[in-house]
Amino acid sequence: MKKFVFICLTIFTCNSLYSQEVFEHISNTSIYNFLDELATLKIITINSVVKPYSRVFIAEKLSEVKLVESELNIRQKNELDFYLKNYRLELDKNKKIKKDIDIYRKDSLLSLSVNPLGFYYKDKVFTLAVRPIYGMDLKYNKNGTLFHRWGGAEAYGYIGKHIAAYVSLRDNSYNNKKIISPTYLTKEGGMPYKNEYDTRGGIDYSETRGGIIISFKWGSLGLIKDHFIWGNNYNGSNIFSGRTPSFAHIRLQLKPVKWFEFNYVHGWLISEVADSSRTYNYGSGTREVMRGKYLAANMFTIRPWKNLSFSFGNSIIYSDIGVQAVYLIPFLFYKSADHTYNSTSNFAGQNSQMFIDISSRQIKHLHLYASLFVDEIGLKRMFDKEQQTNFISIKAGFHLVDFPLQNLALTFEYTRTNPYTYQHFIPSTTFESNHYSLGSYLRDNAQEIYCAVSAIPIRGLKLNTSLTLAQKGNYYIYGNSSAMGTPFLKDKTWSNLTIAIDASYEIIYNCYVYIGYSYSDIKEYDINGKISGGFFLNRYTPEFYQGKNHTLTAGINVGF
Repeated sequence: MKKFVFICLTIFTCNSLYSQEVFEHISNTSIYNFLDELATLKIITINSVVKPYSRVFIAEKLSEVKLVESELNIRQKNELDFYLKNYRLELDKNKKIKKDIDIYRKDSLLSLSVNPLGFYYKDKVFTLAVRPIYGMDLKYNKNGTLFHRWGGAEAYGYIGKHIAAYVSLRDNSYNNKKIISPTYLTKEGGMPYKNEYDTRGGIDYSETRGGIIISFKWGSLGLIKDHFIWGNNYNGSNIFSGRTPSFAHIRLQLKPVKWFEFNYVHGWLISEVADSSRTYNYGSGTREVMRGKYLAANMFTIRPWKNLSFSFGNSIIYSDIGVQAVYLIPFLFYKSADHTYNSTSNFAGQNSQMFIDISSRQIKHLHLYASLFVDEIGLKRMFDKEQQTNFISIKAGFHLVDFPLQNLALTFEYTRTNPYTYQHFIPSTTFESNHYSLGSYLRDNAQEIYCAVSAIPIRGLKLNTSLTLAQKGNYYIYGNSSAMGTPFLKDKTWSNLTIAIDASYEIIYNCYVYIGYSYSDIKEYDINGKISGGFFLNRYTPEFYQGKNHTLTAGINVGF
């Protein structure tokens, strides 16, 4: 293994190294939406199937737009100048920091800035940025008040022309309202915590992310603990949604030519499945040892025409055999490899998946996209009414920008996930980490319709109105042949109708204030009168959101 890593590093570092990679977290939706808007207007070309993007990549795309600035409207020009200022460390090839971002200057290499807020250092070899993180979010409805506070700091740096590293640490605190659980059907990011409530009646947890990346002329290789999204979407992906707690993974990205891109990850997932053979007693307690759980996944993206992308790939969740060299080979079809290594019985095999994503921006103003996640499929039973249940998830939608009015966007998205998708009969190989689904936040046997109208009248001010209708069918446990022929949404058990109006304003880079109002009707349904008493409602919905609610939201956020 040491020799393998050494050879890889030697190959990569011997290439023409010229840039660094620090990834912009997926929660910075402002810059991601701006790049998406420009791509839909056919001003730039991006591969939006895989996120996050690196800060260098974002800076390069903004520079491309600057060359054709005349094609932008007034608001878009102001947005462009705003973001160019905040990616200056990646754009400025000089060793010194420009004076116009300083409020204090010790020397020409050091800067303490208000916009972007933080401490900065830059010389010929080393670049460093340190930024604060702080936020408060207050929600109120008839069920009470929910208060969330977080604080911390983030830093990133570049060493020479090919090495980059970053780290982020934040502490979170909730009042005594439980809104975090792997079973909750919300888009809230997952986070593990040891105790449900601390002595003050609230929930505290910390979150750390970071990584080190080596970059070369046509790609990058990194060891990272962070979130990532695979699959085009505007309301949650059905391939890799990025909703699980962040986990460590190796990330490889290759861009050898303009028309082809390759992405690969190998991740160390958190199974939370006890290994009884290694668990032992110590003193008055028990040391509970968890089973190892791993992910290998790849995504090939081909662009036959400039604004049309066709992506396909596969993944495998494996456990109980340690880190396997075969799954460290980035380009393989892992289901076939699993047949070679684990063909003795169904229970010896691992859990494999396939996916396809199509994204078209060939019509100016219009982004059409669709993604297919395949957990298990049988062509022979596909048209058999009695046996037809393929374990798949489908997402499709469109995003219309600046038509018929400037600074206006319309989004429609539909998601359908068949029963048993994302499940597996072996607990240590489910499509999960920390018990949170890696795929759609609604999990299996569910569908969702999402519509939104967004407006950005001036730079930084975003107005959004959305309607979400989500429905969940009966909960089935995968483990025997009875899975075949299970009907989709035959017994509806849960639904969520939410109409939301939100407004946010980015005062300075990474500093937001926001307010919002939502009406929601979240309820459960009995199955032939046999299940009642709030089983599904309590399983899928935090108490704070249950029933019919008018919820008011306000908050401030600094950093991501």
